[in-house]
Amino acid sequence: MSTGAPACNERILLRTATSRDARLAQAVLKRAGLEAHACDDMPALVEELSRGAGAVMLAEEAIGEAAATELAVALALQPPWSDVPVLVLARQGADSRAIANAMEEFANVTVIERPMRVSALVSALRTALRARRRQYELRSLLDGLREADQRKTEFLATLAHELRNPLAPLSTALSLLARKKPPPGEAGRYYELMTRQVDHMVRLVDDLMEVSRITRGKIALKLAQVPLDAVIDEAVELSRPLVERGGHELVLDLSPVPLVVRGDAVRLTQVFSNLLNNAAKYSPAPGKVSVIARQEGQQAVVQVIDTGTGIAPDMLQSIFDMFVQVSGTAKAAQGGLGIGLTLVRSLVELHGGSIEAASDGLGRGATFTVRLPLARLAQVPDRPARIARDGALSVLQGTLLVVDDNHDAADSLADLLGSLGATPFVAYSGQEALRIARETRPAIAVLDIGMPAMDGCELARRLRAEPWSDALLLVALTGWGQSGDRERIAAAGFDYHLLKPLNLPEFMTLLKNGRPAGRRERVPTP
Repeated sequence: MSTGAPACNERILLRTATSRDARLAQAVLKRAGLEAHACDDMPALVEELSRGAGAVMLAEEAIGEAAATELAVALALQPPWSDVPVLVLARQGADSRAIANAMEEFANVTVIERPMRVSALVSALRTALRARRRQYELRSLLDGLREADQRKTEFLATLAHELRNPLAPLSTALSLLARKKPPPGEAGRYYELMTRQVDHMVRLVDDLMEVSRITRGKIALKLAQVPLDAVIDEAVELSRPLVERGGHELVLDLSPVPLVVRGDAVRLTQVFSNLLNNAAKYSPAPGKVSVIARQEGQQAVVQVIDTGTGIAPDMLQSIFDMFVQVSGTAKAAQGGLGIGLTLVRSLVELHGGSIEAASDGLGRGATFTVRLPLARLAQVPDRPARIARDGALSVLQGTLLVVDDNHDAADSLADLLGSLGATPFVAYSGQEALRIARETRPAIAVLDIGMPAMDGCELARRLRAEPWSDALLLVALTGWGQSGDRERIAAAGFDYHLLKPLNLPEFMTLLKNGRPAGRRERVPTP
C-alpha cells in the first residue's frame, strides 16, 4: 500500500448502497469540514486506498463476502505503521452475516447502527482521523530512524575507509624501515610521514569526541576577549599545509578595524581551520580560497569562499547535519567523516553566532558565512602564545613509572620518556605497578585506566594511600574521555587526565607545572 500523497491522507473513502446515499454523505461531511471520496465498487475503493486515505466508511449493504475479502486482502498489505480505521454503517436490528464478516475480516473496525445522529457520525470519523494522524506521525518517526540508520551505516563504512587511509602508509613505512635500514635522512622522511598519518588519525577521533561532548552539552568554553585576526591567522597556519598541497591560492582580506569577540580562542580557531580545510579539500587544483572579515553593525562577519565543487541546492539545508557529505563528489576524494561542519555549527552557536552556506550549484564554489557578536569591550588583548613543538621540549629528570596492560604501548612510552632523560620503569598490571612503586618511589606515574583485575583508578587510590605519595604526580593516560570518566578519574586521586595518544608538549607542560593546587592532600582509600 502506498503511503499516499498529503492531499489523500485525510480523505474518507465511501462505499454506500446507492449513488444517492454517497452524494448525501459527501454533502453532510463537507459541511463538517471533512473530505469524502465516493467509490462505485470495492475494486475502485481498494485502488483509491492504495493512493492514501484517512478512513474508510462502508454501508452494510456494500460488504458482501467477496467484497469483504477483497478489502481485507488490501488492508493486510499495509506497512507496519499503518492501520486504516474502517467504519461500518449497520442496519437496525440483529447483526447480519455482512456485519459478522466485517468484524472477522477487518482489524480496526467500528460498527455504527443506522439511523444515527449526524453529530455522532462526524464525531466517530474525527476520532478515526485523529488516530490515523498518529499513524502518520509514527511513519515519519520510522522514516527518520531508517534515515539515521542508513547514515550510521554509511558513517561506519566511511570511518573504516578513513582509518585505513593513514594505516596504509604507516604499514608501508614500517615495512621499509624494517627491510632497508635506511640512513638518517631517509628515515627522517619516514618519520615525518608517520607523524602526519598519526596526527590525522588523532584528529578523526578528536572530532568524534568533540561532537559527542557538544551534543550532550558537556563542553565548556574558556571565554575571553579574542582578536579575530589572531584566530584567523592561527587557523591559516594550521590549514596551510593542506592548502599548499592542493596548489591553491590563499587570499586574506581582513578588517582594518580590530574585530574583538568574546569567545574561546581555541574553539574559534577550530571553526575557521575546519572551514579552510573543507575549502581546500573540495577545490580542484589549482583553486582559490579567500577569507574576508568585516564588521556589520554589532557583528563580526567572516566569509570563507572557495572555487571548488560547490553544493547542490537540495544539500544546503542538510550540509551541517551529522554524517552528511557533499553529494556529487566521490567520498574517496572527500575524506573525513561528515562531522566537521556539524562541529563547526555547534561551536559557532555556542558563541551566540550563526553560520550559513551558499552556493550557485555543483561546480560553482561555495561560501560559508560566520556571524559572531562583537565584544562590548573594544580593548584588543595580546595574542596568545603558540604551543611549543616537539623540538622545544625540556629534559626530564627523576624516576618515572609507566603502567599499561598493552605491552607495546607501555614499552614505547617508557622508551620515549627515557629518551628525554627520565629513568623509566614499566609495569603491565596494577599489582606489578604497586610492587615497583614501593621499591622505586617514582616522582611521576603515568597510568592506563582500562586494565584487567586492578584498573587504573583502583591503582591510583592504592598509590595515594602510600605514606611517600605526597610528592607523587599521578597522570591518567587513557582513551576514556567522557565527563563521567573525568569525574571518576579525578576522584581516584589523579592530578591530570590526558587522552591517548600522548601529546608530548602538553605532557611536558604539565610536568613543569607540577601538582595542581588543591590536590596536595592525600586521597583516602574507600
